[in-house]
Parts: sequence; structure tokens; C-alpha cells
Amino acid sequence: MRILVLGFTGYLGGHVVEHLRTLTGVRVLGAGRSPAAEFGIDLATAPRERLAAALTAAEPDAVINCAGATGGDAVTLAEVNSRGPAALCAALREAAPTARLVHLGSAAEYGPGVPDTVTAESAATRPLTPYGATKLAGTVTVTTSGLDAVVLRVGNPVGPGAPSTGLPGRIAGLLREAGPDPDAVVRLGDLSAYRDFVDVRDVARAAAAAATASGQLPRILNIGGGKAVPVRDLVCGLARVAGFRGRIEENGGGSARSGEVSWQCSDITAAGEALGWRPELTLDDSLAALWTAVTGTGPLPRAGDGRTP
Repeated sequence: MRILVLGFTGYLGGHVVEHLRTLTGVRVLGAGRSPAAEFGIDLATAPRERLAAALTAAEPDAVINCAGATGGDAVTLAEVNSRGPAALCAALREAAPTARLVHLGSAAEYGPGVPDTVTAESAATRPLTPYGATKLAGTVTVTTSGLDAVVLRVGNPVGPGAPSTGLPGRIAGLLREAGPDPDAVVRLGDLSAYRDFVDVRDVARAAAAAATASGQLPRILNIGGGKAVPVRDLVCGLARVAGFRGRIEENGGGSARSGEVSWQCSDITAAGEALGWRPELTLDDSLAALWTAVTGTGPLPRAGDGRTP
């Protein structure tokens, strides 16, 4: 089975490729802007004809689109997250109309959740940020394309390789800079929001399962940890793994991307029914692997001086 992975050198795409290579009978093909790509594809700028030519050459049985932008201005987000999936769907209809498309969406498409409840795929979408809005536009394009396509709405991925542009990767970088100094202070924004964290390696398993599943799949499937966790718990957990001896301060400010979303928790029942998938790794597993990847060492003993959060 030939599976083409777009954005194969990115955070999610790299883990998807790594997992696919463990499967028997699968040939993984990389596509993107990287010089290492077997097929040079830039969804944000390439004309449909060039995309179609690349897809014709790749002859994929399935395509997993991990390409996306999480930061930048609204124009950049729209070019990558909205225009990109539209161009891909048009090219697939022309060059590989029978290939399955697995597109990675985002739980940010839902917008604010209702506290103490889980959000199913049928819930209304009310994104509050350009990121969520552009990801939703990509989802609508994919689900109405007429292709054999499924969108995986991913929660908050965490684990090895987490980029510094996201909270887990940024916190890991700050803790590494702080080191063991007992007088170190890490200043952050408001950490009271709840998020649905899911290990990036579990996301990779879900993408592979969707690409290789037989039969028709639902148009949208939630991929998350299935429970809401205070962001503060993630930060404190990572501080424990790092052996951080200093102090963490919250200044009350929040990121623009977080907006007014104080609660996110995905109902992952449908993914279990359609793919036989459930998350296998805990948040502690994710944080330990993230810290090991950042430092090249294992988790350190917990500080125990009373000041570790």
C-alpha cells in the first residue's frame, strides 16, 4: 500500500511517517517543501496542475495531510490551512480520485466547550481565532469534496519533538534554560484553562489506522485524550520531570490563540468504533518523552524542596 504523507518533516507528520514505517505492506512516500521530499508539493502556493502531476507520479492508495500552520498572520493561516486542503482535494479528484484522504484538523474548530462536558463531532463549530477558523474552512472543503475522505480533529498534541511555538515545547525550553537554579522564576500567563491533551504518537496511530481502514469512514472523527486537564497540571508535571527547583508565576495574561476558550474536551467514542483506536499513552508518558527529547536525558528526580509546583 502506497501512502503519501504531506508535511512529512513536521511535528505531526514526522511521527506519522515513523509509525507507518513499522507497518507491514506499507510504502511511505514523503511530500512537502523539504529538499528531502520524494515529491515536492507546496499546498499553499502550487497550482493545481503541478499538484495533480505530483499525485499522478506518486500513485497513492492513501494520502495523509499533516501540512498546516499554527502561527502567523491571518493570510498565512488561510493560505496553508484553507487554500491548501482545497487545492489538494481538487488535485486528488483529477489525479487519484480513488485514494483515501486523511486530513488532520483541529479541536480549535469547535471553539469554547461547555465545562464538564465532552464535545462530539456533531457539535456546533464556533472557532474564536483565525487558526480555528482557517482549520474549519479546510475541514469543510475536505468533507464536501466527494472524495473518500476523513478529517481527524486532533486535540492538543504533546510529546517528543513538540515545537517551541506551542505551550508544551515552549515550557520545556524555559525549564531547560532555568536549569536547577533554586532562585529561577518562570513567568507564564493564566494556566487555569482546561485542554484535551493527546500524545503525538497516539495521533500517528490514529492517522495510520484511518489510512488503512477498510470501508467507508465517518467524515469527521475526534482524536484526543478524552479528558480535560488543567493546563497548570501539564506545566507542573513537566516541571517535576525536569527537576525544576525554582518558582512558576502566573501573570494572568493569556495567549491570543487561547482566546476565550476555557474548556476543551473531545468525545472520542466514534474513533473507537470506527478505527478501534484509543489513546495508549498517558500525559506523564508524553511529558517524560518530551523532556528526554529536549535534553537528551531521562527525567530527573523531583526537587522536594517545597518550591517545585
